[in-house]
Amino acid sequence: MSSSLFRRLVAAAIALLVVTLVSLNYALSPVDPGIRAHVLEITVVAALAAAAVALLVSRTLTARVRRLKRAAEGLLGPEAQPGVLTDPGDDLGSLERSLVGVGQELRGLVSNLRFESARREAILTGMAEGVLAVDPELKVTFCNQALLSATGFRGRYEGVGLLQVVRDPALYELIRSVRASGEPGKLRFHLFANIPRTFEAQATPLAMPSGRGVITIFHDITDLERLEQVRKDFVANVSHELRTPLAGIIGYSDTLLDGALDDTENRRKFVEIIRANAVRLGSIAADLLVLSELESGADQETELVSVRAVLEDGLLTVEAEARDRGVRLIREEMQDLHVAGSRLRLEQAFLNLLANAIKFNRPDGEVRVRITLEDGRVAVRVADTGVGIPSQDLPRIFERFYRVDKARSRQVGGTGLGLSIVRHVIERMNGTVTVESQVGKGTTFQVLLPSVGRASGPQPTSTLAAQ
Repeated sequence: MSSSLFRRLVAAAIALLVVTLVSLNYALSPVDPGIRAHVLEITVVAALAAAAVALLVSRTLTARVRRLKRAAEGLLGPEAQPGVLTDPGDDLGSLERSLVGVGQELRGLVSNLRFESARREAILTGMAEGVLAVDPELKVTFCNQALLSATGFRGRYEGVGLLQVVRDPALYELIRSVRASGEPGKLRFHLFANIPRTFEAQATPLAMPSGRGVITIFHDITDLERLEQVRKDFVANVSHELRTPLAGIIGYSDTLLDGALDDTENRRKFVEIIRANAVRLGSIAADLLVLSELESGADQETELVSVRAVLEDGLLTVEAEARDRGVRLIREEMQDLHVAGSRLRLEQAFLNLLANAIKFNRPDGEVRVRITLEDGRVAVRVADTGVGIPSQDLPRIFERFYRVDKARSRQVGGTGLGLSIVRHVIERMNGTVTVESQVGKGTTFQVLLPSVGRASGPQPTSTLAAQ
């Protein structure tokens, strides 16, 4: 109860007392003055006593009403906890009890709402997919960290225009259309921000107090799109690689069948060409089978492998070809280190590196090999003095069927799968392979593998020169 109401009650009581005294004085005017004065005195005392009682009751009611006001204003706070308010059995007491009960229920509801809101926000914030919500005016109301990172937007996003967060007109039109029609929509678009990415956006209407908004989920399909392109390229490359030798086999076979079998001068040459193309088909099939086994994880057997022994076997295997091409094989520091893996696969990887270093070398060139221990890992270096690789081709040389010089690669008998096999073998052994190259000066491949043995000491440098 406010102080102004209390003042009005006091004023009303004083006015009532004055009116009562005036009325009694008028009514008792015929009576003896002594009796009249005595009656007036009694009346004044009774009126003052009544005023005192009214004042006490008023102050009590005022205090209770103030407590009710504080309780109503703090239904969600500690002021409305049970036991704070008085609990008499009158109507105000019933109201007090009702307020306490309502406060408890409201606190429970609000607590649940806060928990659900925090949980939803945590889920949306932690999603790998981007999430964006806009109001009917296409102002951003929510945007999770995944989408902010993809768009490169910084600062507060609440109330910011859609195009300021995601600068893509097609996406803007999609969200505007969904807001207008109320029907879900889908869009695939490219986002050129920090790193170019491809997204598939799914927009859905979102009911809001101010009207119809839109919530959009962004699925990053960059890797899927890249894998799909790799698959298409692989199919196209396989078809092309198989078509060339098959065309040679069919063409020269038809030539022989059309009468060249009687051509004693050329028939042997035709058969040799057919055989060379058949060998090439066999090499492609064998390399594809190796890649398939490596990618499927079928070859899981591991053993302790001496890297020096494997590399020495590889050098012996390519020694004859190096001599024929006039390339010197130079063994530099060759520490006896061990790794865990497949000896057969590691030898295949080293043979591919050595074969490429010889095939793409210059006459009177060199191939230098080295085995050392670097930071607990076995480092194998194969360096040549060949034609080198252009810098724009370096990121793609480990792709299947990728060739820097397609004509020369086929001329020297390459399948385009060797370096892809190298990468898969080394990665299966928890290693890495890197390349450095300069056009006209040569190429250096370095393989790093986890070491599981100790070095027996460096070996002296030796050279196998072309005879």
